[in-house]
Amino acid sequence: MRNFLTDNPEIYEAWFPDPHHAAGTFVDNLVTRFAGPERPRDLLDVGCGTGRDARFWVRRGHRVTGIDTSAEMVAHARRHCPDAEFTVADMREFSLHREFDVITCLDSALLYCHGNEELVSFLRRCHDHLRPGGLLIAEARNGAFFLGSTELLDGVTERELDHEGATYRSRTRLWIDHAEQLLRRERVWRHDGSELVQRSAWRLLFPQELRHFATTCGFEVLALFDEPGPRTDAPWHADAELGTGMSGDRLHLVARRR
Repeated sequence: MRNFLTDNPEIYEAWFPDPHHAAGTFVDNLVTRFAGPERPRDLLDVGCGTGRDARFWVRRGHRVTGIDTSAEMVAHARRHCPDAEFTVADMREFSLHREFDVITCLDSALLYCHGNEELVSFLRRCHDHLRPGGLLIAEARNGAFFLGSTELLDGVTERELDHEGATYRSRTRLWIDHAEQLLRRERVWRHDGSELVQRSAWRLLFPQELRHFATTCGFEVLALFDEPGPRTDAPWHADAELGTGMSGDRLHLVARRR
């Protein structure tokens, strides 16, 4: 088993509920703010997961394509969102032979690009798949947050989920690998008497780093902010003021292909 949650899309959606479509609404409002109210638009979701956001965007009138490295996630998305297209592909090297008006990459998916070369490859892939003037909208953990906070690093986090008559438990530990500039995670799953240990990592990007990479890969950065967002405490609405303090846990990028 490669990854417990991505191998089990139904459990993934229960583990990370989004009943009010906060992530989908966030993107939809940013597109309206920075590109205008025109619909429909061709939208590519990189790291589409279960296709939950795609379902929302289709209902909002967009033509949606999603890519993900998990075949299980893509199969789930196809079953539950037949009006969108989904493909198994790697974000660092995808080639769909078409262009889009908007590309999204949410929930820190871009931080699986650990090295500079991988990040540049992803951004260039996005650039080449956007029409001139098209928007890239990305969401990621903010490396600057960890300069003054150990909130996420103190101790072990335990969670429990009851789903369809079964109980799933996890113990999660986070730490910073300073030499590699990574936030590393060890998560131990326990279910039905079995135990699964999984390790993963995300690149820690600082705001000026992300701005530099985006600019050198052919983008004009329109907005770079920490709050509000779909996974922040500050409430998001269409006319929200975008915070530039850059000390929050999340970092949000809106960039236009030059």
